[in-house]
Amino acid sequence: MALVEGYEAAQRLVIRREEALRREFIDDLLHGRRDVGTLAERAERFGLRLVGAHIVAIAEAEQPFFDGGPVSRHVEASLLSRFGVRDILIATKEGLLVCVSSGYVKGVSEAFGSFVQEMMKDDASLRIGVGRAHHGPGGVVRSFEEARNVVSFARRLQLPDRMLHASDLLVLQVLLRDNAAISELVETVLGPLRAAKGGPNALLETLFAYFATGAVATLTAGRLHIGVRTVTYRLQRIRELTGYDLNNPIQRHALETATLGARLLGWPDETIMTGTRLPAP
Repeated sequence: MALVEGYEAAQRLVIRREEALRREFIDDLLHGRRDVGTLAERAERFGLRLVGAHIVAIAEAEQPFFDGGPVSRHVEASLLSRFGVRDILIATKEGLLVCVSSGYVKGVSEAFGSFVQEMMKDDASLRIGVGRAHHGPGGVVRSFEEARNVVSFARRLQLPDRMLHASDLLVLQVLLRDNAAISELVETVLGPLRAAKGGPNALLETLFAYFATGAVATLTAGRLHIGVRTVTYRLQRIRELTGYDLNNPIQRHALETATLGARLLGWPDETIMTGTRLPAP
């Protein structure tokens, strides 16, 4: 009995040590810490070869993901069954479910998204972001950050799609690259809306819905649950306050870009100071 108990205790100790090593490796991998050579050696232990390009996909929901949870187990088992145990790593990080895969193994990110949605089809808060393929250990960090930014953009812009790719949202990255320029654009174009009765929020929501529905007033009205005449009145009021005409292609583009920027910045709830850093996605 003492031998059996000692063996079981040793097994538990090995499992805990292995879990601690895996967690430490995942933290270092996704944050780019430690020596690259050492990281590559440690990656082999967990079935990941840090050569070539890698893609990171993440899933986020109101309920955090955790190691050993039903979603994590199902997704990991399904992916390993379909693609094998090499070049794929499933883990959790800060409540996110993370999938790291080799860029040479096609279809992993799409399968990851399908398996997650299969388990969480009734969860409206679920968002899945897929980064672009980048090379080396540093590429994993970059792809991970892109995937997180995609999920943040989807939440801030209230995008309806559950699964989004960084390659499809590069324009948003461009918008946020010059902090001072986008801040100045939002304040210059939309600042006059503060003079509206009741503040700028209703007019800003109308603009966002108008552009999201392809500039169709009836669809905008349906999305906002208001009358078409109300939409028409608000658009006219926006023109009067800002001086920007939606029928003018250049001015319309300025309004649409400023509206996207306002959503990303949290304007007007968050005060914009030209030249300051934007809030992290």
